[in-house]
Amino acid sequence: MSNRATEGRGAPAPRRSLSADPAVAVPEAVPPPHVTARVSTPGPSVPVVRSRRRRPARPRPIVVDFLAALAGLGLGVTIALAITAESSGSLAAPGGVATALGRLSGLLAAYAMVVVVLLVARIPRLERAIGQDRLVAWHRRLGPWPLYLLISHAVFITVGYARAAHDGVLHQFGQLLWSYPGILAATAGAILLIAAGVTSYRLARRRMAYETWWAVHLYTYLALLFSFSHQVDTGASFVGHPVARAWWTAIWIGTLATVIAARVCLPIWRSLRHRLRVVLVTPDCPGTVSILIAGRRLDRLPVSGGQFFQWRFLARGMWWQAHPYSLSAVPHDDLMRITVKDLGNHSAALAQVKPGTPVAIEGPYGTFTPDASHSDSVLLIGAGVGSAPILALLQDLPAGADVVVLLRASTREELVLRDEIATEVLRRDGRLLELPGSRRDWPLEPHVLRSLVSDVRRRDIYVCGPEAFTASLADTLQQTGVADGRIHSESFTF
Repeated sequence: MSNRATEGRGAPAPRRSLSADPAVAVPEAVPPPHVTARVSTPGPSVPVVRSRRRRPARPRPIVVDFLAALAGLGLGVTIALAITAESSGSLAAPGGVATALGRLSGLLAAYAMVVVVLLVARIPRLERAIGQDRLVAWHRRLGPWPLYLLISHAVFITVGYARAAHDGVLHQFGQLLWSYPGILAATAGAILLIAAGVTSYRLARRRMAYETWWAVHLYTYLALLFSFSHQVDTGASFVGHPVARAWWTAIWIGTLATVIAARVCLPIWRSLRHRLRVVLVTPDCPGTVSILIAGRRLDRLPVSGGQFFQWRFLARGMWWQAHPYSLSAVPHDDLMRITVKDLGNHSAALAQVKPGTPVAIEGPYGTFTPDASHSDSVLLIGAGVGSAPILALLQDLPAGADVVVLLRASTREELVLRDEIATEVLRRDGRLLELPGSRRDWPLEPHVLRSLVSDVRRRDIYVCGPEAFTASLADTLQQTGVADGRIHSESFTF
């Protein structure tokens, strides 16, 4: 039987009250937060972690610096290849400058494509040090440049060849397309890259299903193959230059090997090693289900609370697509759990997944972990299903952490996993603030946050919830005086 007691109703009180700070008055326009003292834990729970468990190595900035230095070195060598392929005579010839610029832009486009691909290759060390959301942001920011450089390459080469042949630009373009080896395949590859680039713009992504967007992006690997073949077979920097050809080939083969190892081999190995399967699917809140997953030797899975996996449920109609979901309970006794809200076709279908269904994983990913904290005082803020990773993070915090948890939802019934969170907060002698209601009821503005958590400025703050909520709250926290480095969140938008 659930024992829900609120402040002033005689519930056994912990050493620290689960209420807002009594020294700070909440403005009259804002209702007092709901206070939970003690609850039971229904549903498919996973025991709080006490046993030894492998965790990912702490992120080290030196990894980022080393990889950035390698990228800069590669860029320098790429520019040198283009420069050394030219001579004063070739530049002075008709169309020589345009042709040289075309070759340079082509090499830079290819190198930029390699960097863009590696940013989202899900390299474990890079993911752990930077975080997938930041890597994806860099990928999107750099993504248009290979397209710009490819277009420049096509224009400059066509103009240069046309001047050298004393021919018209359009006629010369047709000659290149149909007469020169590899040009037709390279053009097809460029079209595929442009298609991937166009679908990456926010307006296009909003109108596309994740599966469609993912399928379009798979063609970029075919486009890269076409581009590589065209360059090493006909590029002035490589024809007759075996060392340059070997170096360029090594870069592309290394990129391919990295992608295959990180996105194919490692996930397959982990999935086979841990033999994951669905044990139980139960409702949590309206439109939300928790999925309990069993496996083998999950204590060897290097995952921290707050991280997420790409999950692939090997059932009919679902096996071919993978989606990111955070853990709502970290591994313990060969069990772990995710909690998912019905936000689309895939998440809705998870409510019907049968026990025994095999599960494949890719990950773990993310920097939304205890390692990101600069102090032992934390404020965890979860909105809606964002409370799921908050619970896993709460389980994984150091034993002596000073914890305040703030939960937001439209109604009390939509406070995801609130019973388990309350139990864990109580065990940690922390404070739990439940804020059900509309945004008008709870405007999370600077003065309200300071009223609820008087020492908010000195805490590390973890925020998880809908993208708009997270972005808005991050701005508000900065206005409250919280340093940007103490605000931790991750985005899961594709």
